[in-house]
Amino acid sequence: MSLTVAVSGASGYAGGEVLRLLLSHPEVEIGAITAHSNAGERLGALQPHLHALADRILQETTAEVLAGHDVVFLALPHGTSGAIAAELELLSPGTLVIDAGADHRLQSPQAWERFYGSDHAGTWPYGLPELPGQRAEIAGASRIAVPGCYPTTCLLALAPGFSAGVLEPDDVVIVAATGTSGAGKSLKPHLLGSEIMGSMSPYGVGGGHRHTPEIEQGLTQAAGEPVTVSFTPTLAPMPRGILATATARLKPGVDPTEVRAAWERAYGEERFVHLLPEGQWPTTQSVLGSNHVVMQLAVDAHAGRVIITAVLDNLTKGTAGGAIQSMNLALGLAEETGLTQQGIAP
Repeated sequence: MSLTVAVSGASGYAGGEVLRLLLSHPEVEIGAITAHSNAGERLGALQPHLHALADRILQETTAEVLAGHDVVFLALPHGTSGAIAAELELLSPGTLVIDAGADHRLQSPQAWERFYGSDHAGTWPYGLPELPGQRAEIAGASRIAVPGCYPTTCLLALAPGFSAGVLEPDDVVIVAATGTSGAGKSLKPHLLGSEIMGSMSPYGVGGGHRHTPEIEQGLTQAAGEPVTVSFTPTLAPMPRGILATATARLKPGVDPTEVRAAWERAYGEERFVHLLPEGQWPTTQSVLGSNHVVMQLAVDAHAGRVIITAVLDNLTKGTAGGAIQSMNLALGLAEETGLTQQGIAP
């Protein structure tokens, strides 16, 4: 098999990470590489680490340029991929389209309009294979919505407990730290090196972060009843990575051994999600550049809560790696194809 793949938004962090991973994929030939404001520029000037593609010239991001490929990755700003995807449906109906933006993740038009302020583009199969039932949704799909990096971390951290019925749905608290690449490449004063180095800061506090409805949506599906989440993101002085600490109340009568057993059942056979042995806690460094998620949990008997800490690379498993994993499933390839990279240390 030789698949022709186009990547839009190739000058950004997410698009660049998609290209980095695709260069190791044995079944892929990279076709059009596109951008918006950087169209006409040499890729190597913007993504100097992509040596094999350094002399490629970025084309304009249009449906006409992207059409005709077997697969198209849309790594575009939120609110912009819906229109391109609709055009591709007419111009290239046989193309697998994978949206790494938020446009097709949410099921509720009202939630989309509240948090993103524009018309809802529709809902596509959700590209997080490790959630219950999602592999069947992704297999053979022609449209896939890649989760946000925070939701990927938080859903994988908490879903086993809700699926197993050991967690209360009304008191979930998540505090997560991310590297600055999660904010994209746009120039912003608060992301200057002199502002970030040696400092951490919260943002989107009080339920205002756009990933909150996506997290609640996934946990509600796992629980079979509405789940309420208080989510607080923080910015950490590192380029990439997420560390999320999630807590939830245990249902009355739940034994601590039942809690760990729920996560062991959920992830015991998973290739990319790892529950560490008791006593060992995850670090962001252990997953850098890889498609892996590492987590640990503990039961706070005094508070009647479970605490789960999970880490991943926001650009890899949190975006590009998850997108390629979903592509593999949709096309009937082995799920791990092109995703054999391990973490980087030190």
